Amino acid sequence: MRQLFILISIFLMHEHSIAQAPNQTLTPELLWKLGRVSLDCVSPDGKAAVYGVQRYVVETNKTSRVLFLVDFDTRKTIPLTEAGMVCTDAQFHPSGQRVGFLCEGKLCEVLRNGTALKTVADFDLNGFHYSPDGQYLLFTQDVRFDPTPTDRYPDLPQTSGRIFDGLFYRHWKAWHDYRYSNIFYVRYQDGRVSGSPVNIINAPFDSPLRPMGGMEQITWSPDSRFIVYTCRKLSGTEAAQSTNADLFLYDMATGKTLNITEGMPGYDLDPAFSPDGQYLAWTSMEKAGYEADRTRLMVLDTRTNQRLELTGGWKFEANHPQWAGDSKSLYFLSANDFTYQIFQIGLPDKRTRQITGGQHDYTSLKVAGNRLVTTRVSMTTPAEVFLVDQSSGAAQALSTATAEPWNSIEQSRVERRTIKTVDGKDMNVWVVLPPGFDPKKKYPALLYCQGGPQSALSQFFSYRWNLQLMASQGYVVIAPCRRGMPGGPYGQEWNAAISEDWGGLAMQDLLSATDALSKEPFIDANRLGAVGASFGGYSVYWLAGNHKKRFKAFIAHCGMFNTTSWYGTTEELWFADYDMGGPYWKNPNHATWTQFSPHLYVQNWDTPIMVMHNELDFRVPFSEGMQAFQAAQLRGIPSRLVCFPDEGHWMAKAQNSLLWQREFFRWLNQYLNP
Repeated sequence: MRQLFILISIFLMHEHSIAQAPNQTLTPELLWKLGRVSLDCVSPDGKAAVYGVQRYVVETNKTSRVLFLVDFDTRKTIPLTEAGMVCTDAQFHPSGQRVGFLCEGKLCEVLRNGTALKTVADFDLNGFHYSPDGQYLLFTQDVRFDPTPTDRYPDLPQTSGRIFDGLFYRHWKAWHDYRYSNIFYVRYQDGRVSGSPVNIINAPFDSPLRPMGGMEQITWSPDSRFIVYTCRKLSGTEAAQSTNADLFLYDMATGKTLNITEGMPGYDLDPAFSPDGQYLAWTSMEKAGYEADRTRLMVLDTRTNQRLELTGGWKFEANHPQWAGDSKSLYFLSANDFTYQIFQIGLPDKRTRQITGGQHDYTSLKVAGNRLVTTRVSMTTPAEVFLVDQSSGAAQALSTATAEPWNSIEQSRVERRTIKTVDGKDMNVWVVLPPGFDPKKKYPALLYCQGGPQSALSQFFSYRWNLQLMASQGYVVIAPCRRGMPGGPYGQEWNAAISEDWGGLAMQDLLSATDALSKEPFIDANRLGAVGASFGGYSVYWLAGNHKKRFKAFIAHCGMFNTTSWYGTTEELWFADYDMGGPYWKNPNHATWTQFSPHLYVQNWDTPIMVMHNELDFRVPFSEGMQAFQAAQLRGIPSRLVCFPDEGHWMAKAQNSLLWQREFFRWLNQYLNP
């Protein structure tokens, strides 16, 4: 750890020296020098927050995450942990005097002033919550329920074989390891745990949901009598086909469990009790198997057991619900005009009020008295922590972790265009212009194809698909908010329009944006490229066979190439079943299989293409990239395969990511010559 601390200190000194150079152009290397800021928690007195800053040491492929406490009134910021440690999941103890956090799987605590750091629990855990009365510690831990091959055959202790009797044998980037995340509670007092932990699930089900669910899916009631958690109590093939995650209430006194969302077939997530304990709020999707359904805000009156939808009639999503201190309203995040803003909704009048605005995204939310604490980003600004006045929406920055080197980097300009689609709809298109943009010059352009397919193209900031980084290399970036994306004026209708129509109007939207922006006098229509990942990679493969010589270069990352083979190898089948119209053997004449699969148009390929794919990607398996590259090679198309054996659907490791970005721009520069 000392060696890592020295490396980080050298890295920070180097970063400081780089930041002094004025007007730098953003490069992949500078992007990876940024601290990555995320919000952890707010103090019970509403006067301070804890956030983390993650930094990477490229030379060692190592990372650290340091926790900081910021006082809202004085703006004084102090570190709670040392450089070189990876500290996550910070939470204030109910007393407000200590902060608990995880470090290398162990629960640690530190005083609010940053002193007296100690280890609280000597066993490994994945996440935790203090009970409101401070008497218990709730935590999650992996438990093995299924027999391993060695359990079945003890005389084969070195076997590497795997045995499965159902689906979900692998998920995202990990093979099933016969273990499940269960919830425990144990006695806790004065920084010590005692007694034997109690497993409140004790079954082969996961809570939180893997792989991206966190401790926001588990909560205590304010009186510490109940635990509410999210769980999909299905196994194997049945679990791979269903989004039916319910909320379960566990009674500490009796040990009994009640399903409180019985009969609600979609996702039910993020339970949150009102401070007075009368209401339980959560987010819910109505349709079974539809993971991109509109996220509703639901409320259960714990006194009458009546359930109601707060956001009925609201045509947009509602995420990350947080109760106001008086228990009379909820704050939440929602896509609005292709940005994410903070809203408030009253109870029981259901009156909705938009609190914030502007060309940026608010990406997390905590309540601190009559103020809100959040993180904010845009396409040209990385995340920092902000304090928002809940009445006026005025925002003040609380952190400056990215000031170096970001403040010395030349900024791009982001503009909007509204263009007509082939069916007469208005479509928002983001246009990202190179730093120092000169409208009298001609620039090559990139069509950015968003993934999802139902994810928002908002004012996001990415460390891989960073649109300012692309613009900084001399490209105009065209980013259409094609159908399938939340946040536009058409609400859920626009979002849902892509299901079962992947190769239809959504692809025409991409071409419409390309054609409209190509007419701009500053874009060289003879130097256009198209890039994208996941569904964006699918889009690139589809465009490669249908673009009619619009583009001069393509890059697809982890994209779907053959819809039939993809259906036969992906793992979350509820997504495939809903968006593709069911299995190919049940509906073989559906356009998904007969018209929309990019592999059907390989005979039209005539443009250089780079295929980038990761071997641990089980959402879009590596065979999809292999097929595309093989087709290009056999067709005599200039092509390159860049693959990573230790990455999943995203790029996570620093040196892998830098290689990815260097190859990305090398390919574009070779064929578009910016």
